[in-house]
Parts: sequence; C-alpha cells; structure tokens
Amino acid sequence: MHISEGVLAPAVLAGGAILAAAGTCIGLRKMDYSHLLTTAILASAFFVGSLVHVPLGPGNVHLVLNGLMGLFLGWGVFPALLVALLLQAILFQFGGLAVLGVNVINMALPALLCHFAFAPLIRNGNNTPVQRNIGAFCTGAFAVGGAACFTALALGLSNEDFWLSAKLLLLAHLPVMVIEGIITALVVSFIYKIRPELLYSLADDARRTAP
Repeated sequence: MHISEGVLAPAVLAGGAILAAAGTCIGLRKMDYSHLLTTAILASAFFVGSLVHVPLGPGNVHLVLNGLMGLFLGWGVFPALLVALLLQAILFQFGGLAVLGVNVINMALPALLCHFAFAPLIRNGNNTPVQRNIGAFCTGAFAVGGAACFTALALGLSNEDFWLSAKLLLLAHLPVMVIEGIITALVVSFIYKIRPELLYSLADDARRTAP
C-alpha cells in the first residue's frame, strides 16, 4: 500500500509530513520503553509482511498488520511504522523518502483509531471469547480498510486521474481486510490462552497514555 515517489501533490506531501511528525512526537513521548522489545517485534512483522506485495497502479497490495500494531502499541504505532517504512524505502525502494510522511499517516492513523475503538472490547476480562475475537477481527480489518481509504484519498486529492486507481486499490484490499482480521483474531486468541496478563498489562499502559 506504499505510494510511490513523484505521485502526490506538494500540498498532500507537506500535510502528511506535518501530521506524521506530530504523531511520531506524541508516540515517542507516550511510549513505555519497557515494551520497546514488543514494539521492535511488531515493526519487524510489518517489515517482513510488507515485502510480499503486488503492484497496483501507483500503489501496491500486501499484508499490513497495522491493526495488530495499533492494538498493542497505541500511539507508539507512529514511530514504529516510521522506522519500518524508512528502512523499506532505503533498502528496497518501497515508497520513498518524500512520500514517507503520507505513508506513515495512511497506515498509523487508522491503526490508532482502531486501538481506541476496539481495544476495550478485547481487553475486557468480562467479555466472552467470541466478543474478543470480534473486536480483534474488526481491529485488523478496519485498520487495513482505513489505510486503503486514506491512501485512495491521498491519490485522489493529488490528481483526478488517480481516482480510478484509488477505487481499484479499495476493491483490491477487501480480501486483505478479511485476511488481516482473521490473523489479528488468531494472534489475540493465542496470546489470551498463553499469556493473558500481557493484554491486561498493556491495557493499563494504554489507559495511562490515553490523550
């Protein structure tokens, strides 16, 4: 879902850079550095998952896992994705440096919104496994769907000729939403079985770092 260099309008690039910088600053300020290893592992999962991608117009389709990152990291998803996307741009020319801010916003902002929307449903000990799985599925699916919508919006605002590519991008990510939702639900279910305290400890950190 990386947007390539030379595609977006200067105003869109500037707006993305400013918002990404603000989100990263907040994420670094609110990050619990005792969970730095968790942040690195999730960023690595995103990095590896994104290596398998299918080009589609000026963007591409691949596993994102931003919902899973947002669930566990909260605001920390901004610096985590910034580092992962920067390395991908430098090492593999996925996306680019000029468009880095927009790519970060496209993936991190929906993940953060899903964190605040669905984390309470997942981490509530009184909820049933079905409710937790629904919350986890929605986190993974809607985070990817939101990323696709933001990417399509950035393309459409830059050039009217990109609206067709933007629509194709949205359609192409419908099956990805389902896959990401299932993966997120499986991961949450697995963690709840082997180390449920991990969810609750992170829940306490999320409450302390909530804006």
